[in-house]
Amino acid sequence: MRLLPAFTVRGWGLLSGGAALIASGLIIGERDLVGFGVLVFALPLLSALTLWGAPGRVVHSRALQPARTPAGADVRVLVRVANAAPALPVGGLQVQDALPGTLGRAPLFNIGFLGPRAVRDLTYRVPTRVRGSYPVGPLALTVTDPLNCLRRGRSVGAPMTLLVTPPVVALPHVPVPGGAAEDGDSATRSVAGGTDNDPVPRGYRHGDDMRRVHWRSTARHGELMVRREEHRLSDRSAVLADLRARAHAGAGPDSSQETAVSAAASVALHLSGRGHETGLYTDSGEVAAAGGADILDALAVAPPSSAADLSGAAEEVARSHVSGQGLLVAVLGALSAADIGALTRLPGGRAQTCVALLCTRAAWPDPEAGHRSATALREAGWLVAEIGSLHDLPRAWSAAALGRADTAGR
Repeated sequence: MRLLPAFTVRGWGLLSGGAALIASGLIIGERDLVGFGVLVFALPLLSALTLWGAPGRVVHSRALQPARTPAGADVRVLVRVANAAPALPVGGLQVQDALPGTLGRAPLFNIGFLGPRAVRDLTYRVPTRVRGSYPVGPLALTVTDPLNCLRRGRSVGAPMTLLVTPPVVALPHVPVPGGAAEDGDSATRSVAGGTDNDPVPRGYRHGDDMRRVHWRSTARHGELMVRREEHRLSDRSAVLADLRARAHAGAGPDSSQETAVSAAASVALHLSGRGHETGLYTDSGEVAAAGGADILDALAVAPPSSAADLSGAAEEVARSHVSGQGLLVAVLGALSAADIGALTRLPGGRAQTCVALLCTRAAWPDPEAGHRSATALREAGWLVAEIGSLHDLPRAWSAAALGRADTAGR
């Protein structure tokens, strides 16, 4: 254990003072002064013996309540600190969790004396402002001797992961043109029906349900015949989130990029909840998300991209499996002429409706650029609405269903 770098100001003062007394006593020949100097010099060294192995005797556990939370909510951190030694105490103990700057500074707990097998429970709250995956920990221990001459520090344990998901809002169940699930219809449609009038039954196979036996065909063919299975075609939608750094403005939770992420998450959850099989895309490609919590988890850690335009994202969405009466919803930042050209080529030949949600606080080059982009998209057949913040999204969603722009977010 290296002691010298851990001495406090008091410790270094006693060491230097004791050494000065010893030197002075030797020079003038005062043995009592030398003895007193030795005592002063030895005090911090003897006090340091009380710290021998003390940091290693401290163990801890940590819990996050909850470990996954939407941005804007507080997380409660529970820390249990214990002295694992059966006989030796730990004195002068201070503990503090390591937190990233985005989550603020964790409070410093001055535990003080911790007897053998003693346990202390600590708790504090962490505010979450911006989505992301954050490490909480490790725990930083500081132990001082009774005279405060020596201070030893150590980090114990591994950090836990706190996942902060983007905040979402509920969208109204309005009938967006082209969305069967939005109209309250069944999310699936039968391609080959299973009625008694089905003209093409098939032969019975082992394991088939006897309730599906087509008795009229059985009598005609002289063998068991069953109705064909119902093949169902789902409404499949796609949601594109524009995460280009150059397309957005602002920083922190009020930035247009965070608005775009939260809006994309809200729309994807809404469509999934209404029966759509929803694919999630960013300008970096498809995001692996099966739906529900997976969508939020994926967008929680989706980074800004350095893409210059949306041509690659448009090609990726063009290859997506949007089918039936599914929707293509794009949540967009500032658009260039190339971006508009890539997007306006998507609706051609498609059966689904295309909806564009424009972030009005993005990095538009001038105040009218957003209006010009909205006009160009509408002329290409898109339903367009504008949002200034996440709270504008429900009204914008209703406005898109009515085929008109909502400029309240400006």
